Amino acid sequence: MDRRRFMKHVGLGAMLLGMKSTTTEAAYGKPKQPNILFAIADDASYPHMGAYGCTWVKTPGFDRVANEGILFTRAYTPNAKCAPSRACILTGRNTWQLEEACNHAPLFPAKFITYPEALKKHGYFTGKTGKGWAPGLPGVIDGVPRQLPGQPFDSIKTKAPTKAMASTDYAANFNAFLDAKPADEPWCFWYGGHEPHRRYEYGSGVAKGGKKPSDITKVPDFWPDNETIRNDMLDYAFEIEYFDKHLARMLKAIEERGELDNTLVVVTADNGMPFPRIKGQEYELSNHLPLAVMWGNGIKKPGRVVDDYISFIDFAPTYIEITGLDAKAAGMQPTTGRSLTDIFNSRKSGTVNPERSYVIFGKERHDIGRPNDWGYPIRGIVKNDMLYLQNFEPTRWPAGNPETGYLNCDGSPTKTEILNMRRADPSQDKYWKQSFGKRSKEEMFNVKKDPECITNLADNPEYSKTKQEMKEQLFKELKAQGDPRMMGNGKVFDEYTYTNPKVRGFYERYMSGEEMSAGWVNKTDFEKGPLD
Repeated sequence: MDRRRFMKHVGLGAMLLGMKSTTTEAAYGKPKQPNILFAIADDASYPHMGAYGCTWVKTPGFDRVANEGILFTRAYTPNAKCAPSRACILTGRNTWQLEEACNHAPLFPAKFITYPEALKKHGYFTGKTGKGWAPGLPGVIDGVPRQLPGQPFDSIKTKAPTKAMASTDYAANFNAFLDAKPADEPWCFWYGGHEPHRRYEYGSGVAKGGKKPSDITKVPDFWPDNETIRNDMLDYAFEIEYFDKHLARMLKAIEERGELDNTLVVVTADNGMPFPRIKGQEYELSNHLPLAVMWGNGIKKPGRVVDDYISFIDFAPTYIEITGLDAKAAGMQPTTGRSLTDIFNSRKSGTVNPERSYVIFGKERHDIGRPNDWGYPIRGIVKNDMLYLQNFEPTRWPAGNPETGYLNCDGSPTKTEILNMRRADPSQDKYWKQSFGKRSKEEMFNVKKDPECITNLADNPEYSKTKQEMKEQLFKELKAQGDPRMMGNGKVFDEYTYTNPKVRGFYERYMSGEEMSAGWVNKTDFEKGPLD
């Protein structure tokens, strides 16, 4: 406990001692319900926050939350793409339990009520700024359009440092939300930064962020190390810093209103960085994400670093518990995750709850560009720093078909660099194979020694027992959760309708000769024809 917090508690104790013994809860009413600020960056991988030791990304806002709360080192999304990851957060259920919402651009099923919708029914003032649940259609219930993360507060604009960044003044809109809140009503707010989502203003990290290519301490081994890619990484870092500046302003606003100790602040990202072999895949850098949590009134010992495995499906049950929400009465489906209050109530660092020893995740359809709109189904488990993956359709292209632009990988200088290297010299295809090539049915990695998931251990006899045990545990969990793919009905995910016309039927339209531009990939990403 730091000195400021210690003195605050001493003062509170003296005040309580001075009260008459007849003072009771009845005289002052029930304890005040906590507020919730959920801040989610759009496409940022686990290592890239200052609190984790990253020197080329400056994040004082995130670092404050970590220093005054808990820094988690093993937080994972169940699905490394925007809409399905956010659906897990909103419902507390894994994507294979969410029907259409397992996919990337669906109609959100009416049967799944989100925690902000439920909290609103129980007296909370709910709102959001920036990106909520997207892409897709939230739908309507009883003729009323749904606001899955809360009422939008997006009208206040600003001039961002680059044209690629959103013009929404997130922090100012948050202040407007607080001003609009009825007196004495608890609140729940979703801050969804559009950063560091593509596209970027190339060179902005150097020109406007004051960075240098030499600042990058390590370029992943599955990309070539050159100035183009280092600049791309610095542009990504500059956008994370913009997200973080708004977070810091929000923390200050809550503090100035005297509500910071009574506010649970959760800061994370929806999936890994928008670069080849990361976003949209299910590797370590795809699913392993930053997470810091602070709550002055609810975390017993702040300043801890916790190594328990955490899943995004743990957020909703945490909010349900701390707010006293009757989730069933509010219409929510049962959550699959577990509340984080066991960690909040502990004083331990490192491993707090030995039962939090693994997480499971997977994917179905993202941005596709494959025949019949098929996806690339994967299920995986991380346990004891080992990652096991099963690719159910290894004959398909994991990032989308080459002739349709590898649509499940955002257009970027890094992507273009890797594709052009192979085109210039097909024998130099190492990086292309790692990011875009077809994969074996099973993959296994030691993520502690090999966080970039370069060396596949699935066929290594030394790991055969571990692989079998992890596979059995994964499939047992999936069956218990009613995963259709475990019941022989995995095709249902390929049959759900996509609402995004840019995605729906893309392959068939392209093959018919229609002029195509996906909008989020470069025209140079398209191969001239199918590849073997």
